[in-house]
Amino acid sequence: MPDKHALLSSSSAHRWLNCQPSARLCEAIEDTPSDYAIEGTDAHSLCEYKLKKALDMECTDPTENLTYYNEEMDESAEGYKDLILEVLEEIKKDGCKDPIVLIEQKLDFSKWVPEGFGTGDCVIVADKKLYVVDFKFGKGVMVSAHENPQMMLYGLGAFELFDALYDIDKVHLIIYQPRLSNLSEYEMSKEDLLKWADEVLVPKAKLAYEGRGEFACGEWCQFCKVRSTCRKRAEASLALAAFDFKKPPLLENSEIEEILPKLDQMTSWAEDIKAYALGMALSGHKWKGWKVVEGRSIRKYKDEKLVASTVASEGYDPFEKKLLGITEMQKLLGKTKFEEILGGLVIKPQGKPALVKESDKRPEFMPATADFVDEEK
Repeated sequence: MPDKHALLSSSSAHRWLNCQPSARLCEAIEDTPSDYAIEGTDAHSLCEYKLKKALDMECTDPTENLTYYNEEMDESAEGYKDLILEVLEEIKKDGCKDPIVLIEQKLDFSKWVPEGFGTGDCVIVADKKLYVVDFKFGKGVMVSAHENPQMMLYGLGAFELFDALYDIDKVHLIIYQPRLSNLSEYEMSKEDLLKWADEVLVPKAKLAYEGRGEFACGEWCQFCKVRSTCRKRAEASLALAAFDFKKPPLLENSEIEEILPKLDQMTSWAEDIKAYALGMALSGHKWKGWKVVEGRSIRKYKDEKLVASTVASEGYDPFEKKLLGITEMQKLLGKTKFEEILGGLVIKPQGKPALVKESDKRPEFMPATADFVDEEK
């Protein structure tokens, strides 16, 4: 679950390790949890309950108190629980008969980061290996476990807890992100983790804690509280805008390759500026040459039940019959029956081509191959 009250939190480590002064700047901004954050907290609570129930631990079903509970969240939490059970089964097959499982465990890594702590969704101790599992319900950005600083901080906290008792020599990091079908794993030795902590983490954490270091912008700006008014980010985005003086056909391929990785950051910066300006205007600030107007809206029923009963009383049917969606149909029939009678009637259409970074896990789309396949049909 999200870390609270830590200046150098594990969840924001990617940002403050790259842009050390941002830690103190963000500290001055009040936390205002977004709907996405509340949704994520709900999903974590459900995951905790399902896993504890599966492991016969004391727990209370939180469902009725969850603001954003839905079928997708329930399925995601089930998947998380199943993943942990699979990991435990593999651990036992490898010879560890009684692994220790800690759920929502506070992890203290203040030995390396001033006042640093976080909460590990699931920590498993298996002889000489630590497993740290993190559940991510968000689907905006796919997160990799490979050299992930948040996960490595969790690894340090878990290592500090158990190394003296179990002589840990490896840390296995797992990120489960069900809504993006992302299961990412990364394993590192104790020596490599401690080397990173001493050579990279400690000096940068010291700078961040003291409010020193260099400002730097990148993908880590996305969740920074001061991203809308950050001068460094503005300078970088405006420098990229210099390319606008050339029409795209006149750009060299090398220039396009330079621009591509920065476009999302520039677009995000522009949207953040607009959102900040609107918020200020709604608070009473007058921007020269700009005004706030009411946006377009569509008609809607103010009481759907009353509308239905009113129309029905006039002798009309207010409802339309609609085929259940795949998820709802599978729930109605059960997975086995669904596959038995409808397996051959369900297809997955080809997705719309998208240009992404090479690090994306999806296989490369080959237009020529796709055309060839279409011709043979």
